[in-house]
Amino acid sequence: MQVIQHIDTVGNVIAARVPGEGTDSIRLGSQLVVEETQQALFFRDGRVFDRFGPGRHTLTTNNLPLIARLFEIPFDGKSPFQAAVAFVSTRTFPDLRWGTREPVVYRDRELDIVRLRAFGKFALTVVDPESLVLRLLGTRAQYTVDDAESWYRDVIVARLTDALGETLDSVLDLAKRYDELADELARRVAPDCATYGFELTELILGAIMPPPEVAERMDERSGMAAVGDLEAYTKFKAATALGDAAAKGGTAGGAVGAGIGVGLGMAASKAMGEAAAGGKAPDRSAGAAGFCTECGGTLPEGARYCPGCGSKVAGGD
Repeated sequence: MQVIQHIDTVGNVIAARVPGEGTDSIRLGSQLVVEETQQALFFRDGRVFDRFGPGRHTLTTNNLPLIARLFEIPFDGKSPFQAAVAFVSTRTFPDLRWGTREPVVYRDRELDIVRLRAFGKFALTVVDPESLVLRLLGTRAQYTVDDAESWYRDVIVARLTDALGETLDSVLDLAKRYDELADELARRVAPDCATYGFELTELILGAIMPPPEVAERMDERSGMAAVGDLEAYTKFKAATALGDAAAKGGTAGGAVGAGIGVGLGMAASKAMGEAAAGGKAPDRSAGAAGFCTECGGTLPEGARYCPGCGSKVAGGD
């Protein structure tokens, strides 16, 4: 007797029709073998007539009532009829990947226009084999994981564009909004899956990345925040330079030179701050002896202590 079955040796077939093209003569009494994670549907001319679950089925007019009515099969148990059988896998297909082919344009509250790339994973399960057969398989021999991945990759990216614009104000807030954004994205994609007989069983938002130049600006911004008080940071760097020079056995002149170099930067910074506040800039007259290595203030000639911060002048008695 004729045996009708489909075995997926690779594991990437979601739906397959037997025969691969058109219809074939199927004789009553034939054996239909449906695997544990399959559904078998008899269809012809864009209509599904009968469905079978897992197991071995002997085809008779009793378990093919709609087919028998369509073709008016005589009850001799042998008459053939023309039809096709679609085998649909009902297992979950995990680890499907999605990602942006081109950057998504996003209007950021703080960074203005930003072009973002995103990627992640998703999983699908067939819950309505009839919809899948009629809408996706049709006259094709197979509908595979690659087909589903390609289609839903574009769907997810399209929904991501809407979700970003409505749920996120700035990419600087992404770290605390990933789960919320992933849930919102899954909610928007689920109806697109249901239309073709799928259930979206999982959607993972792997990462959303700005272009390199924007990432660089974000690093600069975080670096400025880490510095905090620029004047205090400059003093710390001056002291560190002097300490490093002493530890390495450098000359006093070299150490003082390093300190003075940083001090000059401090003085310039302080002068700018005073000018902005309406104060006076440090004295740069010819009578000035130098600058304090602690605060960067101007030292009068012969001074042993800094008039600005009270620190003892290096080399003073």
